[in-house]
Amino acid sequence: MWKSIKDRFNSTDSYVSLVLGLAVVLVIGVTIVNYVRGKGSPASSTTTKEEKSKEMPKLPAQHTIKAGETLWSIAEDYYKSGYNWVDIDKANSLPNANFIEEGQVLTIPDVTPIPTGAISAASTEGKPKQKEYTVVHGDNLWNIAQAMYDNGYKWVEIAKANKLENPDLIHAGNVLTLPE
Repeated sequence: MWKSIKDRFNSTDSYVSLVLGLAVVLVIGVTIVNYVRGKGSPASSTTTKEEKSKEMPKLPAQHTIKAGETLWSIAEDYYKSGYNWVDIDKANSLPNANFIEEGQVLTIPDVTPIPTGAISAASTEGKPKQKEYTVVHGDNLWNIAQAMYDNGYKWVEIAKANKLENPDLIHAGNVLTLPE
């Protein structure tokens, strides 16, 4: 192929290599420029995070859900800990925490933020009440983990043990192995 290109342009190998090298550099340059434009400068994103961490919203509060938000991201905004999503779920008696809609108004309760390290320590304790669990209509991994381990955060281990590609998608009748 290179020989036909070389013959077509009647040029040397070094000229063809130079042209191909320039093309590679241009592609990489365009990719970097697009990445920087999309992300903003690192200094501005750091400042934004610092400003957010300084301002703690007054609680309890009302929050109107915006596009793309989850209970986890909302909990991070208010408590600086996504693990407090459970408190928001309880305060609003949500039928399914995975289905919240843009424009929906949530009450954000005044609770103590859960430190990240506390969850990882808690998730290593406890054995399940049984070795297998048959999913029933309306179940989710959090509720199963809470019922079987008295610790909802064990849902991650259940998902891994059963090699679930999408932990939000389980069906009635599925039999899940409960890891010890």
